[in-house]
Amino acid sequence: METHCVNICDIDRESGLCMGCGRTIEEIAHWATMTSRERRRIMNVLTARKTTILKA
Repeated sequence: METHCVNICDIDRESGLCMGCGRTIEEIAHWATMTSRERRRIMNVLTARKTTILKA
């Protein structure tokens, strides 16, 4: 199963995003039950999300 997890599981309190992969807690929790299409849609925005976290 494709994932952007890098084993750095630290949720940014302000954004609610994982500092390692950029996913929300809800996305992480449901990852295994999502379709490949749903996971791909999320993975396509993770780089932009992580950039937002780093600027904060």
